[in-house]
Amino acid sequence: MTKFRRLSLVILVLLFCTGCDRVTKDLAQKMLASAPPVSLLHDAIRIEYRENPGAMLSLGANLPGQARFILFVLFVGLLLAVTLGYAIKGHGLNSSQLFGLALVTSGGIGNFLDRLLNNGAAIDFMNIGIGPVRTGIFNVADLLIVAGIAVFIVSSAGIRTRAASKTDA
Repeated sequence: MTKFRRLSLVILVLLFCTGCDRVTKDLAQKMLASAPPVSLLHDAIRIEYRENPGAMLSLGANLPGQARFILFVLFVGLLLAVTLGYAIKGHGLNSSQLFGLALVTSGGIGNFLDRLLNNGAAIDFMNIGIGPVRTGIFNVADLLIVAGIAVFIVSSAGIRTRAASKTDA
């Protein structure tokens, strides 16, 4: 993949996915912040507004404000810069791996922007489950991160499998 195509793919994914994340969080903030939870599909999906000062599942939410800033803004910002640089340089990534890395980065940017624009808290608003078995409350950025990791792992496993079959032959 040429450097131009690699850069174009990364930029398109970042703009589209981060934009979708921002739009959904803005809508959630405007429409759900003072509203009761909404139950859909026999309570399989719940839409409810929460501000999460921690990471996934509120991990780190009880840390002092300065520690959360260092961890969730400074460290995450540095990690995002490194990930973005790695994606742009390519380093032998195939297009699926690059797409996965771009999804992870766009989700990270979405939550990073939340922390900068929303007093250190990420805006979460979705919850899925059946009966008492439920996920934590999450957002589109969290979905992008999980999907990106899955795409990256699956595409990397496919490369290893093909490489192993070539050496066995």
